[in-house]
Amino acid sequence: MDKYMGKKLDGRYEITELIGIGGMANVYKAYDVIEDRVVAVKILREEYMVNDDMRRRFKNESKAMAVLDHPNVMRVYDVSFSDKMQSIVMEYIDGITLKEYMEYRAQPLTYKETLHFITQVLAALQHAHEKGIVHRDIKPQNIMLLADSTIKVMDFGIARFSRSENQTMTDKAIGSVHYISPEQAKGDTTDAKADIYSVGVMMYEMLSGKLPFESDSPVSVAIKQIADTATPLRELNPAVPEALAAITERAMAKEPRERYPSAQAMLADIDEFKRNPSVKFEYQYLTDTAPTRYIDKVVNKT
Repeated sequence: MDKYMGKKLDGRYEITELIGIGGMANVYKAYDVIEDRVVAVKILREEYMVNDDMRRRFKNESKAMAVLDHPNVMRVYDVSFSDKMQSIVMEYIDGITLKEYMEYRAQPLTYKETLHFITQVLAALQHAHEKGIVHRDIKPQNIMLLADSTIKVMDFGIARFSRSENQTMTDKAIGSVHYISPEQAKGDTTDAKADIYSVGVMMYEMLSGKLPFESDSPVSVAIKQIADTATPLRELNPAVPEALAAITERAMAKEPRERYPSAQAMLADIDEFKRNPSVKFEYQYLTDTAPTRYIDKVVNKT
């Protein structure tokens, strides 16, 4: 029997159901007797209470989410930290993960459906990045899909504040290898462009029905992220518009300087594509000593 089932935490959160088991924490459905609402309570698992790294990651998640206020980010209502328990009280989402939805579809998503989801993810990331927060673990498993097709980005467990001290990735907190950027895979320092790469991988998977890099072991996948080039998207799905493939390719550039400089910049190109699906994006990288510049949009007027 779960020790928290039927208990009332902090005198107000009545635990009613275990709804998720994660790598470092369990998530419960609960009733907030003060606010008269259903909430989700994420509790650090007991075996990790003595692990300083896990406690730090859990606290990082609460701090990151507490400063965010965006319709596409799961809201945090309350946090509690003590020697006996660490918990985060969040809004309760009645939905499925985006990964579950993609598996249910069992085929590539249409480009319109892909953009419906991706624009919401990018809007959430732009908000987070403006607050100085890099998620570092963007993947469909960390995105909830509601019945009205709204998405909510969650699980900021390995997020960090980009203005804090530089931190390199470790093998304990590398994120999900199928979606991590090459710089994460190498253990280099990361910034907001690592999240842009992960969004590119998600787009590639949605539009093709396949991950860009797969192998028998996580280490092999990480090496592929660093060294290999993905099969061109339109080879896997010729129905993908050329401009959308170009947007995906730029987001997935191996070198951070060759990706979109921000989530907002990527959204701008998506908006351009929506206005003119035959737009041509010519991403030519100039090899001089100055910072990389982009020749962004060449509109096809024929």
